Amino acid sequence: MALLFSSRFHDPEVWRTALTVHIPDLEMRVWPDAGDPLEIDAALVWGPKRGELKYYPNLRVIISMGAGVEHILRDSDLPANVPIVRTFDPHMQGAMVEYVVLHVLRHHRHMPEIVENQRRGEWVKYGPEDTPGTTVGIMGLGAFGAPPAQALDAIGFRVVGWSRTDKEFSGVESFVGEAGLSDFLAQSNILVCLLPLTPETEGIINASLLEQLPPGACVINAARGGHLVEEDLLAALDSGHIKAATLDVFREEPLPADNPFWSHPKVTITPHNASDPHPRWVAGIIAENLRRAREGSDLLNVVNLSHGY
Repeated sequence: MALLFSSRFHDPEVWRTALTVHIPDLEMRVWPDAGDPLEIDAALVWGPKRGELKYYPNLRVIISMGAGVEHILRDSDLPANVPIVRTFDPHMQGAMVEYVVLHVLRHHRHMPEIVENQRRGEWVKYGPEDTPGTTVGIMGLGAFGAPPAQALDAIGFRVVGWSRTDKEFSGVESFVGEAGLSDFLAQSNILVCLLPLTPETEGIINASLLEQLPPGACVINAARGGHLVEEDLLAALDSGHIKAATLDVFREEPLPADNPFWSHPKVTITPHNASDPHPRWVAGIIAENLRRAREGSDLLNVVNLSHGY
């Protein structure tokens, strides 16, 4: 049986090398050269062509190369009853902790302004900063949201979290669902979005949400570009209500050259690199799910289709 590899963003040979460490006899076929579709029993994908996966009647599992699965679920022709699994590991969680802590501290310690002042040759002092008096709000307290929340609490920030269901973590006050959103936002001096992208969270960072943040708040989006209504954030930045933003993800990637975020003085752009899956990190988990699928065993990190993640 064979594994179908389908991604225009990843080097298939790098992934083949990493996977064969764990499955030496792995047969991996790179889309569109899939060969006999009846021989394909698993698919490893990122952004597969819509409708492509329905042509493999013997699929036992569809594996996302990363933690996100919206790139798979947007396909209305997915084969029925084939489980979809997410891929993440402690290395990816650690990378997200690094990214979130880095950019929270950048905003907290006025680094964008300091860099600009250096460019102008201006000596402007800031601080001292009131870390315990600064509240960081984390939207999404799942596998990627909880570790940064706990790391920020350890640094000394006040940390609040918002999620679909109640989550309990030491040092993190939890708010739940629509009923808890306004109170959560009103306290968040620095807002970090780490939500999964679902129909319910599409466009959640919009004018209404931004208006509920304290004046001078900062926004960090390291989840998905679909969470953000770009025009609404630009308006909030230009009005001064939002002080600054760091954006790692966008509705169109790579970000087009004419997008106003590139030149906006209050925006920091990073190229969707907050927590990339390195093949060497995740190959073992993927290989384990391939073995389990072929043995008919329980899979790891199975997507709940009713939740969308």
